[in-house]
Amino acid sequence: METTVPETVAAIDLGSNSFHLILARATDDGFNVIDREREMVRLAEGLDEHRCLSEAVQQRALECLQRFGQIVRQLPEGAVRVVGTNTLRSAHNSHVFLQQAAEALGHPVEVVSGVEEARLLYLGVAQSLASEGEQRLVVDIGGGSTELIIGRGFQPRMLDSLYMGCVSFSRQFFLDGKITRKRIKRAELAALSELETVETRYRRRGWETAIGASGSIRAIGKIVSQMNDSHSGIEARDLDTLVDLAVDAGHIDNLKLKGLSKERLPVFMGGLVVLKAVFGALGMEHMKTADGALREGLLYDLLGRIHHEDVRERSVDALVQRYDVDTEQAARVETTAMDFFRQVSKDWQLNRSDFRDLLVWAANLHEIGIAIAHNQYHKHGAYVLMNADLPGFSRQEQHELGLLVRGHRRKFPLSEFDLQDRERRSELLRLCVLLRLAVVLHRGRRTEALPVIDLSVNDKKINLRFPTDWLERHALTTADLEQEAEFLKGVGYILKPGSI
Repeated sequence: METTVPETVAAIDLGSNSFHLILARATDDGFNVIDREREMVRLAEGLDEHRCLSEAVQQRALECLQRFGQIVRQLPEGAVRVVGTNTLRSAHNSHVFLQQAAEALGHPVEVVSGVEEARLLYLGVAQSLASEGEQRLVVDIGGGSTELIIGRGFQPRMLDSLYMGCVSFSRQFFLDGKITRKRIKRAELAALSELETVETRYRRRGWETAIGASGSIRAIGKIVSQMNDSHSGIEARDLDTLVDLAVDAGHIDNLKLKGLSKERLPVFMGGLVVLKAVFGALGMEHMKTADGALREGLLYDLLGRIHHEDVRERSVDALVQRYDVDTEQAARVETTAMDFFRQVSKDWQLNRSDFRDLLVWAANLHEIGIAIAHNQYHKHGAYVLMNADLPGFSRQEQHELGLLVRGHRRKFPLSEFDLQDRERRSELLRLCVLLRLAVVLHRGRRTEALPVIDLSVNDKKINLRFPTDWLERHALTTADLEQEAEFLKGVGYILKPGSI
């Protein structure tokens, strides 16, 4: 089936410091930017000691997203990607906010892992630079996290996300605005402690060019260029000079640096200290700055999906290989699950492409837990899928994929399905029913094809019709279906196997 490429696409980055929107016109070889919006929401400022977002910062964020919504609401499904990063990963009460954010924008919001954030960031940076084949270190200091990536060309090779950012460190060490050498030292030691777990690996891997990609690093680069036009980029000695100037100022309000904007000022010290620690831990002397960032990476990733170059497919293939999945059995289950999906997708309102993708991936991965232990392998597989770093997947997608694998055999884990909102719970249950039926029918792992099977549904009533006498000639399958009917009763579904 041919996919219609939307004329206009958009990406929205819900960062811990700033919210960014980029609107672009899709082209044959990428996109042309037609509009950009940025607002300093400082989402991380709203996190209290219990890791909950305050009502005030949520309201501030939603007001921004309502303005963004005026730009993207009319774009078609699949033309917009919205991702949340560190603060939304860590906030305990983010669920309600994410629903409200989706309503404000008219498009779903994904929360991505730190490693996925780093991958998207690298993609955006790599696309913005001329490729000379060199190995690069890319550093992005966000509001709540710092991403480190080593890659070559468009391929990242090492990805890490550390819990330190310009907002979080400014709040932790410079909340009242006072700047002293002692405070800077404490903040730098905290950053070095975060970097301790990765510095040896990064030094060993090495790089030829270091690139800074965040607002914090670009702001420092701008200040440095105003101070000294004898060199480009940022050097280690420039950071020492900025620290000295900050200590001399004594308070953030007294810090007058050409090129430092008023909106950047409150989080400047946190970003400066984190960058100084990165330079120190990794033994860096020089860093260039780049314009590409997470939102550009999002757009390239979105266009890849539209043109059937979805990195999620590669992640699924990698899991299949890593866990030595029986690919012939997986293919049998996928074929039957998709046949059932086509027959009932309209009646069960499962017409969206993401439902199809989720079911295909679950069919291919439902047995990965066997590599860990055959006993309770559906639980082992679900744990892997929910907790692994899977390039291309959001945390919600991983959780839902894991939930389908968890529920594909034996009793339904109703308590886990009940954690979803009402509509999503119903959709996921229906997908899980289709997967379960496909697995049951291929339990014998026979190579011969199944006969034509007619599946029809009426809400929670499921009619499964086989050719005349087929069930009588396959007593084990009949017994398996009878047992499955009992399991389905537990979630209110009625399965009626019979003859056509």
